[in-house]
Amino acid sequence: MRRPITSFLVAFAVVLTALVAQASGPYTTPEESPPPVAADGTIQWGVFYKDPSIQKAYERLWSLGACRNTNRAITVPVEENKLIIDRLPEADYEGRVVLATGGLAGGKISFQQAPAAAASPPVVAQLHPAGVTRLRVVGRVPGSMLRQGHVIRLVTDVDEAGRVTEPVAAFEIVTPPADFKPDAVRPGTRCEIVAAVRSISGSVVVVHVPTGKVRRIALELSPDAIATLDAAQLDIIAPGDAIALRGRIWTGEGSLGGGTVFASEVTVTKPALPGEVALAPPRPAEARP
Repeated sequence: MRRPITSFLVAFAVVLTALVAQASGPYTTPEESPPPVAADGTIQWGVFYKDPSIQKAYERLWSLGACRNTNRAITVPVEENKLIIDRLPEADYEGRVVLATGGLAGGKISFQQAPAAAASPPVVAQLHPAGVTRLRVVGRVPGSMLRQGHVIRLVTDVDEAGRVTEPVAAFEIVTPPADFKPDAVRPGTRCEIVAAVRSISGSVVVVHVPTGKVRRIALELSPDAIATLDAAQLDIIAPGDAIALRGRIWTGEGSLGGGTVFASEVTVTKPALPGEVALAPPRPAEARP
């Protein structure tokens, strides 16, 4: 008898300790612990332990000198416990988000596949622990969803005191590349600002620009402000969002829910705002830069 979907969600929210890890025990091979990204750009996962406790026990025996890879009663179960993820075929999946947790490095997104029976357990998209899964969250949302730590981009005027001269009605929430260096803010000149949110108090948002003379900027959001998303962050994903992804699915021992998809690309699309036409969720390949 299947557990109710609500029971699964509770379990999923609590039991997120299943790890996707690179092999670290003795006698690992390049296939078991490859670099996260191959020379051709392919994301590589290496080994998945169906039961992490078996591998931990083996590594403990090895460290104590009690096992030297000669006892088949130990080594056979250890080898059978390993799954080389990159041997699984890659395919496309889509559905609706149920829950998102964690960050870009090792986060998880559970989703109900489409088409699928409402009572079937959600599938879980596992993001690469090295943070190399290509995640893109797109759409338009109320500006009130802005949070501390988000990076915003907008074009506006700033005075000498670092105040935006008029309420902000539109801005973007983005995830800049790690090596991105924003331009300095030029007071009195309309310019592009890319800055991280330091604090939010009501409609007043304080952001920080890491270069130039004016680094602390205060702006006021208009009551109907709209944020356009083009970001790689799980904290802006919500239940009901459309999801399309590409990855390698495992439904056997150690998998989560209806299966674990080791995701190389994920695109999440927000529902249309009232009065807007819904965007067709792009396929993962269409989300590549």
